[in-house]
Amino acid sequence: MTKVFVTNLKIEAQIGVYDREHGRTQPLIIDAELDVPTAGAKRLADTINYEVIAEAAREIAAHGHFLLVETFAERLAHACLADPRVTRARIRVDKPLALAPDAGGAGVEITVVRS
Repeated sequence: MTKVFVTNLKIEAQIGVYDREHGRTQPLIIDAELDVPTAGAKRLADTINYEVIAEAAREIAAHGHFLLVETFAERLAHACLADPRVTRARIRVDKPLALAPDAGGAGVEITVVRS
């Protein structure tokens, strides 16, 4: 099994439960790790292109306001599992301004496994 990953992907999203968070974007930092069977991979088509992960995150962010970081992470995990070769998706979403300046970030990490 191969782990295909993207770390520290920075995107802007409309996210948050507080009134002050509505109507504006704020940064998210995303780490994604996918388990993919790639034994004998010799070309890009034999594996997962990491750009697909980044594009999925940007597309999800473009679909309006999210109340919870958990919702965003879950949607990204399921978007990654849309490729039948992905057997597990671990998504970590950091909202770096959530507790600023008292903390460097806050967020969630979820793991979704194909059943």
